[in-house]
Amino acid sequence: MKLLVTGGAGFIGSAVVRLAVAQGHSVVNLDALTYAACLENVANVADSPLYAFEQADICDRAALDRVFADHQPDAVMHLAAESHVDRSIDGPGAFIQTNITGTYTLLEAARAYWLTAGKPDGFRFHHISTDEVFGSLGPTGQFTEDTPYDPRSPYSASKAASDHLVRAWGETYGLPVIMTNCSNNYGPFHFPEKLVPVVILKALAGQPIPVYGDGANVRDWLFVEDHADALLTVLTKGALGRSYNIGGENEVSNLELVKMICALLDDRHPSGAPHADLITFVTDRPGHDQRYAIDPTRIRTELNWKPSVTVEEGLARTVDWYLANEDWWRALQNRHGVGERLGKA
Repeated sequence: MKLLVTGGAGFIGSAVVRLAVAQGHSVVNLDALTYAACLENVANVADSPLYAFEQADICDRAALDRVFADHQPDAVMHLAAESHVDRSIDGPGAFIQTNITGTYTLLEAARAYWLTAGKPDGFRFHHISTDEVFGSLGPTGQFTEDTPYDPRSPYSASKAASDHLVRAWGETYGLPVIMTNCSNNYGPFHFPEKLVPVVILKALAGQPIPVYGDGANVRDWLFVEDHADALLTVLTKGALGRSYNIGGENEVSNLELVKMICALLDDRHPSGAPHADLITFVTDRPGHDQRYAIDPTRIRTELNWKPSVTVEEGLARTVDWYLANEDWWRALQNRHGVGERLGKA
């Protein structure tokens, strides 16, 4: 199968690219190479005959038409997005442009290609989204695929809008679409502005580790390589028009997560121990969702998929990767906004 992966130089997209090539799929990686993208993320497949790269913006219809015509993919896996909540608070315009207008433009380009190709039965448009579109949970309960949308940040609102567009293009035009909504990802190649790498890199530098509010906000943590495996499973086995929630089944509060990372670093980087002494509580993010949790029943029962990596194992693998790949993360630390407190509103 030939896949067109948008955002394939990003964190989750690159994991999909690497796994898809390993599984024998041909992959066209389409990425605009904005601040969070890094081609080093796919360096281990760059020389493969199964891999091709196209630098293009998903808002550029002419570029998308050319890519579809040149490569004639069997499926689209749409991961390109602005994804950092704090940045969406400071500058929502980029999120509206990429996540809404970009998704619309990609849907139209995909529909035109699909129609020109004679509506091939095997074509798929797989839209990858987030559990944040469902809003915030209290102490109990989980998100299902039928949970009403209740986005609470510019980021999640823009992703919710893109989800609605994909469903509409499926219903109105018959475009063969599939959707997934995932919980918080972590793992190797995670861009240094997100929580897990922030904790690791602040601790290594002996700097204060910022924790929003009292650290009680809970997330379901999904190892990125598990997520990539789930996405390819949904693409190849999922039912058209269906959505699937993908979770790691690893609910942990932010403070617990930070302390787990500090303990791993105490063992692996003892010169800075105890790293938990660096934990510093800072003013909370505006509109900070209290808890996310995924009910994975549908993907488990219909597609026989479940996560394979516990949060303890995944964090250990992630910490080890950052310790072994200093050249990668140091090169990204000078990019705009990295290391700064964003999203104060």
